[in-house]
Amino acid sequence: MANGRNRREPVFETPAADARDGDFRLSPEDRAGAPMTRKRASRDGDDEKPTRPRARRSKKPKRRGGRSLLGKLFYAGVVLGLWCLIAVGGVVAYHASKLPPIDQLTVPKRPPNIAIMAGDGSLLANRGETGGRTVSIKELPPYLPNAFVAIEDRRFYDHFGVDPIGIARAMVRNVTSRGSMQGGSTLTQQLAKNLFLTQERTASRKIQEAILALWLERNYTKNEILELYLNRVYFGSGAYGVEAAAQRYYGKSARNVSLAEAAVLAGLVQAPSRLAPNRNPKAAQDRSELVIAAMNDLGFITPGMTKTALGAPAQPVRPKGAGSANYAADYVMDVLDDFVGTIESDIVVSTTIEPSLQGAAERVLVEELDGKGQKFNVSQGAFVAMQPDGALKALVGGRNYEASQFNRATAAHRQPGSSFKPFVYLTAIERGLTPDTIRDDSPVSYKGWQPENYDRGYRGPMALRDALALSLNTIAVKLNLEVGPKAVVQTAQRLGITSALQANPSLALGTSEVTPLELVTAYAAFANGGDGVIPYVIAQVKTTDGKVLYQRPPGGGLGRVIEPNAVAMMNEMMHNTFVIGTAQKAQIPGWTLAGKTGTTQDYKDAWFVGFSGSLVAGVWLGNDDGTLTKRVTGGNLPTEVWHNFMKTALKNQQPVPLPGLDRLPGDVPVAGVPGQTIATAQRESAWIPPTQKRGEKNFFERLFGL
Repeated sequence: MANGRNRREPVFETPAADARDGDFRLSPEDRAGAPMTRKRASRDGDDEKPTRPRARRSKKPKRRGGRSLLGKLFYAGVVLGLWCLIAVGGVVAYHASKLPPIDQLTVPKRPPNIAIMAGDGSLLANRGETGGRTVSIKELPPYLPNAFVAIEDRRFYDHFGVDPIGIARAMVRNVTSRGSMQGGSTLTQQLAKNLFLTQERTASRKIQEAILALWLERNYTKNEILELYLNRVYFGSGAYGVEAAAQRYYGKSARNVSLAEAAVLAGLVQAPSRLAPNRNPKAAQDRSELVIAAMNDLGFITPGMTKTALGAPAQPVRPKGAGSANYAADYVMDVLDDFVGTIESDIVVSTTIEPSLQGAAERVLVEELDGKGQKFNVSQGAFVAMQPDGALKALVGGRNYEASQFNRATAAHRQPGSSFKPFVYLTAIERGLTPDTIRDDSPVSYKGWQPENYDRGYRGPMALRDALALSLNTIAVKLNLEVGPKAVVQTAQRLGITSALQANPSLALGTSEVTPLELVTAYAAFANGGDGVIPYVIAQVKTTDGKVLYQRPPGGGLGRVIEPNAVAMMNEMMHNTFVIGTAQKAQIPGWTLAGKTGTTQDYKDAWFVGFSGSLVAGVWLGNDDGTLTKRVTGGNLPTEVWHNFMKTALKNQQPVPLPGLDRLPGDVPVAGVPGQTIATAQRESAWIPPTQKRGEKNFFERLFGL
């Protein structure tokens, strides 16, 4: 309590001077650690001493101001840098948010390639979005991937996906040079763009490209990235990947390109359209020299290799894509789904096409049209050749694939004219008639329709064998009416005609449209002895690692569709076409051949389909728009094309007899020709007995007593 009474309350009064000044700041003596005497003196009212500290305080801010400016600048720089980092991070985060989640990213599958191979194992064509199969780095010569590294990203094996040095160098060049702008993108960035992004050139896309490049580098090795790049980069002309480019420009696999060719391919990716070697060889060569020089500087190739490559520039080849083999490849693609369904990886399709026959068919067709097309006003054609079992050996769908990809061999429905008549005669033979049967070549009228022969003349009574060989319309129409048009339709369909046929009197003259492939397929039954066939071009389908997806089984035909006796009689009559009929110009010495010409009304379409015992071939000539030709008949231009092809196709082959002709009495001698028998005469289709003149009855007619 005593303590409480003696306690003094604090007083907050200040001297008058201090009150006027209003200065409540602490002096140096008032601060912690100051001498107690000074504090005490201050409290006792010494108003002289406080003026000195205030004078000193007035000078100190000036000294502090000089030092704090630098500090403030440094501080401001740090803050600005942090804000820049935050801003960059925000921008990156924003653009990253536009991408799929990183943990869900996967390299998209490359569109599958379909390599279509000929029967001898050579490449006919590539189909698919890429134009070539995937190749591994191990398959390639080392200088090929090195060429891309040298010209596109020489620090590829040192950077982490984004190359700051390369970017800085590109920026300097962009500022100091007047040439094209450089982006400094690494191979990894280019791959990221190809895999995940569009081709637009924006800051957003570049940021996303860098993000994805870092992801690629984290998840794949350098060689895996380089392999992905080589198989995805675009080389122009529809070629994606180095294999497609090598096939497109040099007609060979990337595994076999030379150093000079590799340099062109590596230089090409900068500007595929401008640097394509088949379009701008000078620019392509200049660029390839830069690639070779870069490879030499980096030690990828020796000076000797450099000298050799520079001394022997790469020469592009004419692309296979321009040839008629593409018609066959298109047909393969049309039917492929029936055998393998959905295609998810690269596959190899082995076909029955024989390159030598494909080339011969294209050559003879084009030569005929080039030489006589203008004179006869005919601009287009189609050619089909197959083995008697239905295996396609040549398929030409038009005069020029580059000009028109429409496949006239498989898709053009045209009137076959008289080449349809064998189905009428076969129907009559199956009803009991024979080649000896006589029918009258005389005017015929059916409900006002009066068909005439080609020469508008009539010959009177005539054997069927001669009526077919001479392609008489009157007798064909009479036979059609005799057996019934519906029966003829059924016969044609049984042999392989799949197009709709009109069962009417004019059917005998080939007024219902068919395709060349259908007609040749139907004739194959005559060539093989009576079995119906299904045309086929695919022998095997397998993946690139050897897994077989489809293998054509043996047989696969329709079974017997013509009885042996009927085959023998039909082949004898169609062989007579080569002896006395409209196909005499198509004879090939040593071979027994058979076939039938066809010409439609007003010369719109002209055909010839013929066969040996080993090969069936058919030709169509005409105009796509139905324009009339100038008297092109089956017996002139089509027969010439067929003959020129078969002469090449059968060269150096052992003659094969026609099925059924051995059923005739081959040991019977031919009158007037010592040592000549029917069997040997039948194997010599060009042979005509010396006592017979053109237009007279041949030995078959005499043999059967006509």
